[in-house]
Amino acid sequence: MSDIQIVGAPAGVEGAGFFATSLDKAVGLARANSLWPLPFATSCCGIEFMATMASHYDLSRFGAERLSFSPRQADLLMVMGTIAKKMGPVLRQVYLQMAEPRWVMAVGACASSGGIFDTYSVLQGIDEVIPVDVYVPGCPPRPEAIIDGFMGIQELVKTETLRRRNEPQYQQLLASYGIQ
Repeated sequence: MSDIQIVGAPAGVEGAGFFATSLDKAVGLARANSLWPLPFATSCCGIEFMATMASHYDLSRFGAERLSFSPRQADLLMVMGTIAKKMGPVLRQVYLQMAEPRWVMAVGACASSGGIFDTYSVLQGIDEVIPVDVYVPGCPPRPEAIIDGFMGIQELVKTETLRRRNEPQYQQLLASYGIQ
């Protein structure tokens, strides 16, 4: 047979005709399977992302059917490719325009660490300007790696508590980037 995994119910109490769980788990499950990614693609990683969205790999199977090209309607920022230092403020502004909760995925070696471009003009990883939740390695990463990174974001979203964004540790992280 196949190894298809169907999204299971969160941990809870089951009975005849009812199911009970915590609100955190139910909301996490709903959020994880309805992410609206905003692709910020500048280089060859963007081409691999296009392949990931195409019919052979089909990222929409994971609940990312609708790409959002407006930061105000997106909750996952997927940064793919080389980011020049002049693009840093633009990337930061896009991140700040996204509503909470928001997550960031750095796709490829260039977005994660500057890649082979160790020059004065290339940002050596987007984590210099915004916090990153998941890094996807590769130059460029295969669509399978992008899907694996997306599934990592889904797991993070699923297990995150509703109050995490208000906790002191998260506030300190944002303050370290100058974000209030």
